[in-house]
Amino acid sequence: MTAPAPPRTTGRAVHVVVPAGIDDPRSPSGGNRYDRGVCAAFDRPVREIAVAGGWPDPDRAALERLDAALTGVPDGASVLLDGLVACAAPGVLARHTGRVRAVVLVHLPLGDEHGLAAAVVADRRGRERAALHAAAAVVTTSRWTARRVVRLHQLPLARVHVASPGVDPAPMTSAHPAGTRLLAVGALTPTKGHDLLVEALARVADREWTLRLAGPLDRDPAHAAAVRAAVDRHGLAGRITLTGPLTGPALDAAYTSADLLVLPSRTESYGMVVTEALARAVPVIAAAVGGVSEALGDGGLLVDPGDQDALAGALRSWLTDPGMRADLRAAARDRRDRLDGWADTARALCAVLP
Repeated sequence: MTAPAPPRTTGRAVHVVVPAGIDDPRSPSGGNRYDRGVCAAFDRPVREIAVAGGWPDPDRAALERLDAALTGVPDGASVLLDGLVACAAPGVLARHTGRVRAVVLVHLPLGDEHGLAAAVVADRRGRERAALHAAAAVVTTSRWTARRVVRLHQLPLARVHVASPGVDPAPMTSAHPAGTRLLAVGALTPTKGHDLLVEALARVADREWTLRLAGPLDRDPAHAAAVRAAVDRHGLAGRITLTGPLTGPALDAAYTSADLLVLPSRTESYGMVVTEALARAVPVIAAAVGGVSEALGDGGLLVDPGDQDALAGALRSWLTDPGMRADLRAAARDRRDRLDGWADTARALCAVLP
C-alpha cells in the first residue's frame, strides 16, 4: 500500500461541498467514507462545506442553503461537489459555473439505485444530466462509472476523469481455518442484495457458518423487514446477525473477526468494502457488477449477479474446499500489498482541480 498523505501545505485551497452528516455513525456509506478519506488526504488546505438537505431530493430550503454556500466561494476557485448534492440541484449549480470551476464527483449515478420507480429514475437522471453538462469536469470512482455516465448523459469523454477510492492501512486478520465467519457490509436496501445472500445461505444451511450483516436498517424499512422475514422463514435467526450500522473501531472489529467478505450487490459503482476487507487480507466473494472487478482485482472470486445458485455454489466451495480457501487467502494477501491509499485518490482529484 502507498504511503500516507503528506502534511498540508499553504497552496491553493480545495473547496469541497458534501452532504451534511457524513460523519454520522448512524448513516455510514461508501460515499461518506470517500469524502472523508480524500478531505483528510489532500496536501492543500481544505475548506469543507457541509450542506443539510434531503439529498438527492432536496426541498427549497436545501437548495437555498446550497446556493448560499456556493455564493461564499471566491471567484475563480475550484470546487469539488459530491454528486449526491450537485446532481440534485442543476439550477443552483448552473448559476455559479461562470465564476468558479465546478467539478462534480459521481459515486453512483442517481438513477441507478435498484428498485426506484420509473418516474423517480427519469427525474433523477434528468437533473443529473443537466448538472454534469453544466460542470467544468466530472470525476467518477471507477472506470465502469465513467463509461456509465458518458453513455447515460452523452458527456465528452475528455471531461470525465477517474479517482478510485483509497483505503486505510490495516493489520492482517488471523483467519479461522474452516472459514466459517462470514461478513456482509452495507445498508439493507435492494441495491445491496442481502436478500439474495440469505437465499444463497439457506442452500448451504447443512454447513457450519455464521453471518454478520453490518449496515443501516432504516434506508428501506420494507426491504429490511423482508430480509428479516426470509431469515426467520429459513430458520437462520441463530446464524445471521443484523448488527445495524457499524463505524470506527466496531467496523474494524467486524473485519478483523471475519474469514470472508460477501458482496451480493445488484449495482455497485466500485465496492469500497471490498478493498477494506482486502486491506486486512480477508478474501472476498462478490457479484460481478459495475466496478467491483476494479476493486477486487485478483483478490477474490466473482459470481454472476442476481444468481442465488451461483452464489450458493461459491459459498459451498469456500466452506468445503480447504484448497480454495488457501488460494483465495493467498490472493487476498497479494492484492493487499497493491492497494492504493487515499493520498493516491487525492492526487488524482488535484489533477482535475488546478
